Amino acid sequence: MWNQTIHSSGTRTVLRYNGSTMKGGLTPDQVHKIARLANLILTSEEVEKFAPQLSAILEFVSKLQKIPTKDVIPTSQVNGLENVYREDEIDKSRMLTQEDALANAPATHNGFFKVKAVFGE
Repeated sequence: MWNQTIHSSGTRTVLRYNGSTMKGGLTPDQVHKIARLANLILTSEEVEKFAPQLSAILEFVSKLQKIPTKDVIPTSQVNGLENVYREDEIDKSRMLTQEDALANAPATHNGFFKVKAVFGE
């Protein structure tokens, strides 16, 4: 069931779903209300297409709302690690010499890879 609240300023409309099971899904009028809130203009075909999809989303949200979370500690991450960064180190065992790096290059010039120009003239 949808509840619509118009704030005292009259400039803001809030549409809330109260979490009850919706038998038969959303009505076309309810889909149009949601579309207006999203500043969308829907055709009647789009309303028919989106009504069951939005109903399924709301059913899922309704199930999520029923999950008991009273004793769950709010977290932004779950592994408990902080600042797990390694120091920047050069691993010379994994480095190629300039000669090795250029060994399979199709063309070189003064110790550098030689490539075709990538910019137009």
